[in-house]
Formats: sequence, structure tokens, C-alpha cells
Amino acid sequence: MKPTKQVDVNATLILAGSFHFLCCVARACVLPFLTLYFRRLGLGPAMTGAIMAAKHLITLLWSPLASVLTEHYDKRRLAIVVSLVGSAVVALLFPFVPAVDHDALVGHCNATAASPGASPGVSPGASPGASPTVVPWHKPLFGALVAGVSPASTQTSGGARSNASFEGQPWRNTTLDEMASASDHFVAANGSRPEVSAGGGPVLTSRPAMSKRSLALPDPSEGWRRSGEEEQEEEEQQEQQEDLGFLGSLKAMDVQHQLFFLLLMAVSAWELLSAPLAWAVDDGLHDYLDSVDASDRHGNAPTWGLLGAACGAGGAGLLVSRLPCFLAVGDHVTRGAAHFFCYAGLVAPALLVAPAFLPLLHLSRKRTQANGLLRALRLVRGHPGALLCAVTALLAGAAAASLENFLLWAMEDAGAGAHHMGLSLAAGSLSQAAFPHLAGLRVKPPVPWRALLAGAGGVALQCLYYSFLWGPWAALPAQLLSCLSTGALGWAVRVQSEDVGAGGAERSVRRVYGWLCAGLGAVLGSLAGGVVAERFGVGWLLRGVAGGVAVWCVCLPPLQWRTPQQRSINYSRLLAADASDASDSEQEGDWLDHALEVDKRRHNHRRRTNL
Repeated sequence: MKPTKQVDVNATLILAGSFHFLCCVARACVLPFLTLYFRRLGLGPAMTGAIMAAKHLITLLWSPLASVLTEHYDKRRLAIVVSLVGSAVVALLFPFVPAVDHDALVGHCNATAASPGASPGVSPGASPGASPTVVPWHKPLFGALVAGVSPASTQTSGGARSNASFEGQPWRNTTLDEMASASDHFVAANGSRPEVSAGGGPVLTSRPAMSKRSLALPDPSEGWRRSGEEEQEEEEQQEQQEDLGFLGSLKAMDVQHQLFFLLLMAVSAWELLSAPLAWAVDDGLHDYLDSVDASDRHGNAPTWGLLGAACGAGGAGLLVSRLPCFLAVGDHVTRGAAHFFCYAGLVAPALLVAPAFLPLLHLSRKRTQANGLLRALRLVRGHPGALLCAVTALLAGAAAASLENFLLWAMEDAGAGAHHMGLSLAAGSLSQAAFPHLAGLRVKPPVPWRALLAGAGGVALQCLYYSFLWGPWAALPAQLLSCLSTGALGWAVRVQSEDVGAGGAERSVRRVYGWLCAGLGAVLGSLAGGVVAERFGVGWLLRGVAGGVAVWCVCLPPLQWRTPQQRSINYSRLLAADASDASDSEQEGDWLDHALEVDKRRHNHRRRTNL
């Protein structure tokens, strides 16, 4: 007979926490700064929101499917390794995506390096209360480049070239400086200067002798031959594009749409590889702890994740702020690419911890992920309080997506640098992690629905505050209030999940709130937020989000008070009842477990009502 294998639960939790911490540090180096990097490359808010919506949609659809597949084929450990290595390889492709206008990127980088406190998105004469997106950050740079550089052929958004951009065109409009330059050139060539009248105007004299070179005109037949050759080349290019299919159509697009589709494909590939990681690790660890009757200790992963996010965002911000504008590998790789290099570098420590942690992951054949999610959906649908929590999670997910996508844009318009952004994000993560500990210090725990209301109200106040940023450190006080907004929301959702899913479905109900409701809200918030920011500006987007969440906060208390109360169960009548007196539904299931579950719900509802 084999001896019973001893399990060290504490060592397992330490390994799991370390692995989760390293993974969250790596993701926090990239994800908060991803949309800001898109802005550097030349994407607008609408295209940025569409890319982030596609990212959240892939997570929404692919995470449960990948979890079911890895559990069915018992490839959970392989999926974790492939997710880490594959996402790191794809992340290294982002720094080499070209910008829409490299000269504008160079000008912006030089302007930021020359005056770190200057705001790149507001014109010098703008009032402090004006919206920062009225003058986009790249347009002043474009004007400076056009005024200081000789005219070159530039392409408009529709793909056509403007008449003033053709080089060497003799009938274009000239400025006074160009006329003076032409006059100097005429003097150098002819040895005389045109006479000027007393009134300042030129005197018409006889036409000077012109050289044979100036009288040389192109042969019309040669121009016809060139035009015919150009038409033939265009037809050949069109045929090649038709043969290439999507790649040919991508080549025919303007530069900005080419950049959009390149980034969309890169982000989609990265999310397809990284999305299965969280569910695979969470399921494997829970099954392992459940096999040794220690599943109640599977609750520290969110805290480790928030600590890792604080370290990753703060460290990446400080590192990028100390780097030069362009890295040593060339003038096309900016210092913003350091975020992706940090992500790829931090995957290595996670892979070093993986050989000790992954063998502990256990596969439980007692349940299936699909059945657990379907059961959780039925529980949420049949509980009025759970439906209110689901709507709140949906709105909170939309607001969080809008903040994640465009908060750094607003901070940059207010003059913030990479170190301001990183430290502010780190303070928000640490503040959010502190709420469960502060709630445990109270004699009476907070009422769940009141914590939910306070969290939603805190999100609305934060969004309203962010829409009026005035300086580099202005966002820091609102980030410190994340303890009472996002932290309270997360705690209330967890308590509600325990109430609704009492009897073994707590994790599934929590995933319905975090995966389905918040994920769907993130998709809708990214799409709508990009369109609103493109049309009205980032400031009005944040004010609109604040107004929408505030309206729900006003409607939530009356809806909560009108929810029906759970009916009590007489246990003596249940114990004395005969099997013939029981209904069919009670005969199908375990009536005692059902009675305990209903009584627990009734007790929790009575406690919330009394408090």
C-alpha cells in the first residue's frame, strides 16, 4: 500500500501567488499604455476604440472556449506555456510597426524632450478650460514641419494628393519668401536685378535673354509614352492586388487605415494567445486545492494581481521616462517600445517559476466548465438582486474601459509624462487592493448593496474629476480614491456571488459578473467611447460616462427596495412531511440542501434590510 502523499498548501499558495504576481507585472507594463502608443503612431480615438473593443470581444468569446478545450484534452499546462511564450513573441512585433507620419513623431519626441512640462495636445494660446482635443496633438507639428521643410508629396486621408504638395509645380501659389528667393536666383543667373519704382512696385523692362536650357520643353510624344507606361503599370498593380486579395486591398488603402488593420491583427493575435492564461491557472489551482480540501484558501489571487499591476505600471513609467526619445536600435523605434520589451523580459521569470508551479495543477473530472457557467446564469437570472448587480457590473465595465483607453490621453494633454502616468496607475492599484482589508477592520461588515452603490458613485465622481485635469499630478488624488470606487465594487460583487451561488457555484457566478457582464460592458464602452471621443473630445466622453453611471446610482436604491423578499422555510414541516406530500421538483433534488440555501439567502437579505 502506497503512503499518502503529503501536500504543503502554504508552499502551493506561495508559488501560485508568485506566478500570478509576475504575470500581472508583465501585463501591467503594456496594457495601460497600449492606447497611448497607438496615439503616438497616429491612430484616432475611433480606431483605437475599435481595436480595444476587438480585444475585449476576443477575451469574451475565446476564454471559456479555450478553458473547455484544455480541460477536455488535459492540455492545461501546455496552454499556459504556449500562452506565455507566444504572447511575448507577438509583443516584440509592436515596436516595429511604422507610424503614419515619422517626421511628426520625431517632432513630438523632440518637443517633449525639450520641454517635459509642456502639453503636446493644447495650443499655446488656448484657454485652460478649453477641451484639449480641439487642437489634436499632431496638427501643430504638421504645421511646423510644412513651414520649415521644402514641400514634399503628402497624401491626404482620401488617398489623393493636394495641388500645393507637388514638388516643382510652376503655377502653385508662392509666398513672399519664395519670391525673394526666386529674385536672388535671377540675379545670380543674369547679373542684374529688376528695377523698382519709387512706389515700391517693379518696373516692366524688356525681357532678358533666356538661355537654351530655359527654353527646353519636354517632347509631347515622350509625355504620351510616359502616361501610357504609367497606365500600364497601374493596371499591372491592380491585377497584382486582385491576386493578393486582402493584402492587395490593404496596400491600396491610405496609410492610416493600413496602420489600423496592422495593429488590429497584431492585437488580435496577442489576445488569442494571452487570453487562456488566466482561466487555465485559476481552474488548475482551484481543482488542486479542492482535492486537498483547501478550496477556501483560493481567494488571494486578486490581491497578488493588484500588487503586480502596481509594480508593473509604476516601474514601466519610471523606466520609460528616463530613456531617450529613440532607442539605440534605430530612429524608428521610440522609447514607447520599451513597454513591449519589458513585457517580453518579464515573461522569463514567470517561465522559471512555471516548472515548480505547473505540476501542482490538478484536473478535476467531477465537473465541466460549461455546466458551471450555465448553472450560474440560471441563478443570476432567477435572483432580482443578482440582476441589479449584473447591470451595475455591465456599466462599471463600460466605464472602466473608457478610462483605460483614454485616461492617459487626458493626462498627456494636461502635461503629464510617463513617470506621472505610471505612478498614478500604481497608486490606483494599491488603493483598490486595500479595500477588503479596510472592510475587515469594521465591527459590522458593509452592506453589499450599499457598497455596490458607493462603488458606482465613486466611479462617476472619478470620471467627472478626470475630465477637468489641469496638471501632471492632477490625476493622483482621484486614483487614491479607487479604494472607495473600484475596490468597493469588486468587494460587493464577490459578496453577492457568495450569496447567489451558495452551494458550490460561487466561482461560476463571480465569472458571470467579471467575464460576461464586465466583458460585454468593456466591448460596448470601447466602441462607444472611441466614437464619442472622436467627435466631442476625451473630456466630454468622461463627463458622459460620469453622467450615465450617476443616473444608475439614482435608480439603484428604489429598485433594490422593491426586490421581493425570500420566503422562509419551516424545517419541522419538511422533516415530518411524507414523500407523497412533496412536489415533483422537491423529489428531483436534495430538499435539505435547497432549504439550507434558501435560508441562507433569507438571512442575508434580513441582515441587509436591518442594517
